[in-house]
Amino acid sequence: MKKMNFEKREKRARIKSGISKGIIYAFLSFWGLFVLFPFYWMALTSFKSYGTYNSEFIPKFYLTSPTIENYIDAFTAVPLFTYFMNTVIFTVVTVALMLVVIVPAAFAFARLEFKGKNLLFTLFLSLMMIPNELVIITNFVTVTNLDLRNTFTGLILPSVMSVFYVYLLKESFSGVPDELYRAAKVDGTSDFKFMMKVMVPICKPTLITVTILKVIECWNSFVWPRLITDEREYFLVSNGIQEIREAGFGRENIPAMMASVVVISLPLILIFLIFRKKIMEGVARGGVKG
Repeated sequence: MKKMNFEKREKRARIKSGISKGIIYAFLSFWGLFVLFPFYWMALTSFKSYGTYNSEFIPKFYLTSPTIENYIDAFTAVPLFTYFMNTVIFTVVTVALMLVVIVPAAFAFARLEFKGKNLLFTLFLSLMMIPNELVIITNFVTVTNLDLRNTFTGLILPSVMSVFYVYLLKESFSGVPDELYRAAKVDGTSDFKFMMKVMVPICKPTLITVTILKVIECWNSFVWPRLITDEREYFLVSNGIQEIREAGFGRENIPAMMASVVVISLPLILIFLIFRKKIMEGVARGGVKG
């Protein structure tokens, strides 16, 4: 009798668990479709001709006569390729310089001992509380006074430092056992060599995460490039979109606009899909001190 009651309770528990999982999966599926729908609509619209799009009184969620004309227009109506290459140069140089700056800074806060280190790090973190608008105004005045407007130098320099990335990398460096550092110092290893040969390889997931997040940040940068550049040869894809909208296709040519946005968004989507596991691993490692 007890065995039968136990089996019934176990069966009910399995049914309840199955129902709960079914509800959760249904909700997640619905939410996933809700989040991905704008991307689907963007890509779908980019393959519609201007006439087809305007003739649809009720929008269609499928293609009847796809065309790549909008993608051709995206590279001919405006110098989108130039904006694309400017963004690649801006992103690569900015990320490289940022790593050169933040890796030694994070190592110093994580491993080196010097007077006032904790106070200095606290003051350093307090910079995150300053509104971005104030920083942009200060940077704009500085870059203008240095006559660096409409130059890659003016675009890049204010973006090579990030308090948040130093903090994230410092937490990851702090998770490396102290015994490794002491053993390296006993062997006569310099701090720089220990940082490059031990800390950087061990904390590679966090470095990859920081790099990818900075790439996304640079690619999506909009306000600063709009302020510091007004010559087309220095436009990035972010402020190039505005020119595409106003001077390229016209505000009414939505399919061509969507084609431009697809071209601009595709590199970031691919980077995230390829390195998504590394991003999550790096964030988790940086947030948990071993």
